[in-house]
Amino acid sequence: MTDAKRCLYLVCYDVADPRRLRRGHRFLLGYKAGGQKSFFECWLTPAELRHVQDELTRLLDAVTDRAHLFQLDPRQAVVYLGRARPACQTFMIL
Repeated sequence: MTDAKRCLYLVCYDVADPRRLRRGHRFLLGYKAGGQKSFFECWLTPAELRHVQDELTRLLDAVTDRAHLFQLDPRQAVVYLGRARPACQTFMIL
């Protein structure tokens, strides 16, 4: 699948249990291109998006936790405030 089929998503989560938090964080590290703490920028294909949704559904508790996936427009200018730095523009998915 080519990179042209990838879309930029912001994946955010709020998890009540430390164990589920670690599992969710560790899982998303494999997809992130940038971000910090519980907000990750991820370039995902449609299949990867479904996998992320399915895996977060499995890892998180629907009653106490929440996750949001927002599709972003990569053409929009980014505004950096404070000590913010641009995310790595090159990435490789194995």
